[in-house]
Amino acid sequence: MAERGILAYFHSPQEAEGCVSKLKALRAIDVQIDKIGQYPGHGIDETYNPLSNSDFAGLAHLTLGAAPSSQDARILMAANPDASGMSDGGHDFYTDDMTRRDTLLTVVVDEATFDQALRVIEEAGGRI
Repeated sequence: MAERGILAYFHSPQEAEGCVSKLKALRAIDVQIDKIGQYPGHGIDETYNPLSNSDFAGLAHLTLGAAPSSQDARILMAANPDASGMSDGGHDFYTDDMTRRDTLLTVVVDEATFDQALRVIEEAGGRI
């Protein structure tokens, strides 16, 4: 039988987890949930004080958890509205449906259950 892959975007891993059991009930071959982002690095999981830490890597690391590869990349990342908090006001981040969907659900299903899997994902709030 042929296999089909699905990439769906969610606002959080918990939102994506909401449909995993139903996908497994459809006998999904593989299901994986990952956080994705614009910048390299794994993020910051702890309270971080740049004044008391001697290896402070810059604003991009502090606010985005990014791992810039060069000084130029560090400067460009720090200028991003996500890091600096500054915005041009021309884009409403909360009404754009794909904005802030930083969780990727990857599913491999049998072709016979593909349409059902799409419905399950969309009902859970995922965007294909």
